[in-house]
Amino acid sequence: MSSTLEFKGITKSFPGVLALNQVSFTARGGEVTALVGENGAGKSTLLKILNGDYQPDGGDYLIDGKACHFKTPQEAIAAGVSVIYQERQIIPYLSVAENLFMEEIPKGKFGLIDYKTLNTRAQQIIDEFKLPIHATDKVRNLSVAYQQMVEIMKSYRRNPKIIAFDEPSAALSDAEIETLFQIIEKLKEKGIVILYVSHRMKEIFQITNQVVILKDGQFVEQAATADITETEIVKKMVGRDLGDIFKNLDRNDKIGPVVLEADHLVADNVREVSFKLHAGEVLGFAGLVGAGRTETMRLIFGADPRKGGRILINGKEVRISQPEDAIALGIGLCPEDRKDQGIVAGRSVANNMTMAILKTLSPRGFFDFQKEREIAEHGVEELKIKTPSIEKPIGELSGGNQQKVILARWLASDPKVLILDEPTKGIDVGSKSEIYQIICNLAKQGLGVIVVSSELPEVMGVCDRIIVMCQGRVTGELKREDATDEKILTLAMADMLGGNHES
Repeated sequence: MSSTLEFKGITKSFPGVLALNQVSFTARGGEVTALVGENGAGKSTLLKILNGDYQPDGGDYLIDGKACHFKTPQEAIAAGVSVIYQERQIIPYLSVAENLFMEEIPKGKFGLIDYKTLNTRAQQIIDEFKLPIHATDKVRNLSVAYQQMVEIMKSYRRNPKIIAFDEPSAALSDAEIETLFQIIEKLKEKGIVILYVSHRMKEIFQITNQVVILKDGQFVEQAATADITETEIVKKMVGRDLGDIFKNLDRNDKIGPVVLEADHLVADNVREVSFKLHAGEVLGFAGLVGAGRTETMRLIFGADPRKGGRILINGKEVRISQPEDAIALGIGLCPEDRKDQGIVAGRSVANNMTMAILKTLSPRGFFDFQKEREIAEHGVEELKIKTPSIEKPIGELSGGNQQKVILARWLASDPKVLILDEPTKGIDVGSKSEIYQIICNLAKQGLGVIVVSSELPEVMGVCDRIIVMCQGRVTGELKREDATDEKILTLAMADMLGGNHES
């Protein structure tokens, strides 16, 4: 029998922010309901209320017609609710089986764990999902995708009525996403209510039955996926028609001299990588998962040790053995993993924005708090960062606004080169368009900008040139006007196919 989930007038406020305002809609079992909206629209807040992490200020949520108010996530789990967040809720040093049955570990005589029963039960679930992993595998040794599958199986084992996914595909490859979709189809067949939060329109139209649109904490529309277009969804999400966001970009047409050169860089998963970046240029890096793009950028920034090769700034070889060296030379890096490597979640927007220039703000050993405030307020205004205060903990901002704070951090350091690794990962389409224009504005100011992205439309739409990598080496280079999906993918798989596509 299928379940139902109904939200009635859900309202939630935080200091200075009305996160949800009278949100009402219904989701049915056996269907996938997409929950869409800009960063800060209230999607995650709604899921946290459903999961018992937050308490609503007003309204009810009903499961199978019965009003619920979970005070803790444990109460939500007991009632058949599972929320799978972007941050994985697993214990990496335990086995798959131990993670799946954590609350119900089977025990034998003398209270000892019955590993035979535990592993047998876990393997039955793994086999049902048709995954190539074993009950005894340590979770830390699994790929990100399979770690996420462990979370889904853990929820599935509890026989849930409702499963909510918060950006489940953000860290997955295309093949892994297909596996995820197959599992979601299995959940649909069980009559489970499925909420699916995603910024990827392709996914929404591929697997969802209906779309619920939120904007600024308010319900906008609920429609069958088949009855609404991507353009209509985007317009209702952001309150304006974005059109073709790449055609509307104000680009730089004055490319300057070479500002950064990588000459035969070598490290783990980086094989003799060479390229040149010009001042005023946006240089893209494309490739499949494991291509070595992120590793190359970390080498240039001094975050990982280099085994060979040279780095040149303005034609002169430089020594970069740690990030501090790179920063002093005018290189900034916005990392791929924003939450773990890009921000200090508990510190303020102002602190996060100025952490790359702490020496500048302490010229005589005393920290200049007034100067920090001025820089932070300027960054908030220049990049249109949505925050009630520069003293707000950055971890409480939306993903798009966190990314803008990281961009403002490097702009405050007066960089020559800015490396952006997956700059729009987990960010809504409205914020994406703003970040694309910020990138173009930086290029117009004469910066050399590198954009690493797994989204081909993004690479082809924003970048002037595109470097393609496969298995740690450069396999080709394309100008924007010459780039197509097919050409990039052919180069991205060149080493795997045994071809030679060096340009």
